[in-house]
Amino acid sequence: MSYDPFFSGDRPFQLEQARATREAAARYGITICDLYTGVATHRFHGLSHSDPRPRQRMKEWIEAAAEIAVTLGTDLLGGHWDAFSCEVLADPQRTREATNRLHQTFRELAQKLRASGLRALMQEQMYIPSEKPWTLEEGERFLLEVNRDRGDALPVLLTLDVGHQAGMHYGLAGPDLDYTEWIRRFGATCAVIHLQQTTPDASHHWPFTEEYNRRGHIRMEKVLEALQRSHAEYEQSPLAQVLPRATKQWLVAEIIPGSTKTEAQLLKELEETARFLRGYVPEGGLVM
Repeated sequence: MSYDPFFSGDRPFQLEQARATREAAARYGITICDLYTGVATHRFHGLSHSDPRPRQRMKEWIEAAAEIAVTLGTDLLGGHWDAFSCEVLADPQRTREATNRLHQTFRELAQKLRASGLRALMQEQMYIPSEKPWTLEEGERFLLEVNRDRGDALPVLLTLDVGHQAGMHYGLAGPDLDYTEWIRRFGATCAVIHLQQTTPDASHHWPFTEEYNRRGHIRMEKVLEALQRSHAEYEQSPLAQVLPRATKQWLVAEIIPGSTKTEAQLLKELEETARFLRGYVPEGGLVM
């Protein structure tokens, strides 16, 4: 179901559908853990734009999405709402200015949404330089800058994705390409971590089936070990200055099929994925 604040009907329709989805979820015993953006908002020059009008428009999108999220029955909204242009990235000064605008816009959003019913706003880490943050250093700076002197504003968190370490195509190397290092550094403060099976050089969003587990490199025991270590080392992290340690976290299987995959095949793969992941995270969850 699409809940895009600008494209999915008018406001009454969006909220009506959100209420209906919440009722259906309750009827079938399903927990809606968050509302997350699709790919479209990744491609807009939004929250870092040099003109305040596109920034304001994207802020309005997020504010409307927050109302939909709360109506759905979740208190988490996440995604990605910006892309730097090639022209900006080619100029270090313009890149610094755009980064500062991005941080400031998130601070404004966190303050505006403090009474929305959300408990956090989440920005997903990516793996190309146009979508920030895409390195470990940028991730740490983002969290420190947008959450410093936060007061009663919403916390702004990173959503980690175990397949978003494919920055070697743009020259990254070392720890930036290691999904366990991202989890170790940031995992303890995350509300949501996206899971997918993939190869190191891409973000395939494959299911965790026997076939794809042979082809991919994501190992759930490593994911959980890194997350446990992140919690154990939280007090020594610079992030402890600005964010609390998470007390509840969602590991979300973010499986994105190709458009030619049939519904029957997709459901089969999702069922196998669920069985596989339950071998690591039982009903009721784990205590870290």
